[in-house]
Amino acid sequence: MIRNIAGSVLALAGATAAVWSPFRAWYDGRHGRDYAIGDLFTGITDVKADIAGSILLPLAFAALVTVVGVVLRSRLLVAFAGIIVLGFTILWMVRVGEAEGSLTIDADGTGLGDGLAFAFGGGVLLLVGALVMSGRSHTHRVDRPHRPPQPAEPAGTEATDRTLTYPSAPGPSGTDRTLTYPSAPEPPLEDGPERSQGPDRT
Repeated sequence: MIRNIAGSVLALAGATAAVWSPFRAWYDGRHGRDYAIGDLFTGITDVKADIAGSILLPLAFAALVTVVGVVLRSRLLVAFAGIIVLGFTILWMVRVGEAEGSLTIDADGTGLGDGLAFAFGGGVLLLVGALVMSGRSHTHRVDRPHRPPQPAEPAGTEATDRTLTYPSAPGPSGTDRTLTYPSAPEPPLEDGPERSQGPDRT
């Protein structure tokens, strides 16, 4: 829980820095929002880009991905947002280096500006936040099949076998035959006066 909170704070701080960076100077006093996205793939030009087509667009998308990742507590989404920010920032540095011949930082405010530092630092904070977050906890519960309780059999219902012996019809052997068959279950005895016993059978 604490790790998720700390990671979320770092991620949101990184996303805020990344979105704020295009409104600061990136190189020679030129703001990041003045660079077109197409210039990152074809080469840096002096043409001022619209905000909708500037480098602000991918950084704003990364911030949106960060918010979704924080809400879902997804480390992958937060890390993906950090990769987007760092990827476009590094690509911009490569293109500016090709156009200018070298990248410099001068004390008079020329060269690399603080906007680039905000973008680069925001991407690093996003990756650190993804590492700090613990993510969502998954608990697996194995559901055992429900078996209804088996009713107990009442006492005295067990079937017993009875043996009857009867004389066989007259024949050469003259022997008796024995027949065994299952009798009906006897009802349980109830509390009360003793039942009268019938005459003994012989």
